[in-house]
Amino acid sequence: MTTALLPFLAFAIVASATPGPNNIMVLATAATHGMRATLPMILGVVLGFGFMVVVIGIGVARPLAAHTTLHQALRWVGAAWLLVLAWKIATAKAPSTVPERRGVPLGFWSTCAFQWVNPKAWVMALATATTYTTPGRDAAAQVLVLAAILVLVSLPTVSGWALLGSRASRHIASPERLRVFNLIMGLLLAASVIPAVLD
Repeated sequence: MTTALLPFLAFAIVASATPGPNNIMVLATAATHGMRATLPMILGVVLGFGFMVVVIGIGVARPLAAHTTLHQALRWVGAAWLLVLAWKIATAKAPSTVPERRGVPLGFWSTCAFQWVNPKAWVMALATATTYTTPGRDAAAQVLVLAAILVLVSLPTVSGWALLGSRASRHIASPERLRVFNLIMGLLLAASVIPAVLD
């Protein structure tokens, strides 16, 4: 596995830094609620995904590969849930227009649970378990190392998206601009579903 660590590190950086459901939600939440309120979501993304990689890597990857119908059903459930979240983001009211109904961002546990319906997370976890482990060696040990690397890489990249969102909020301070921003973020989140369901 040592020779695969550098390619895996590159994979981890690219996969965790590129736009996807997690990063778009973090960006939109930080823009609307601020950096501090987004911290539980960041930790939920990072640790929830790390846990998912361990579970899939140790026990779920092979059964899912053998039962393509189940895998496809989970993919469609995840896509539907993402479209619901995209709609909520796109139609969110600006905080200053209805402060009493501002709502709260997803918390730590909700974001951890969200990983299981996130198509990009499934693809990344399955790729990690099947591509970057070496057959014949201790699979659990390999998966734990890879999950730890993903957690360490994802923390700064996901936090970067939140920081970008909190900085963007200064430029979208008016209710009209925030509504446009939320609409764009919702559309981007919906668009991120397309490659996952067509793959």
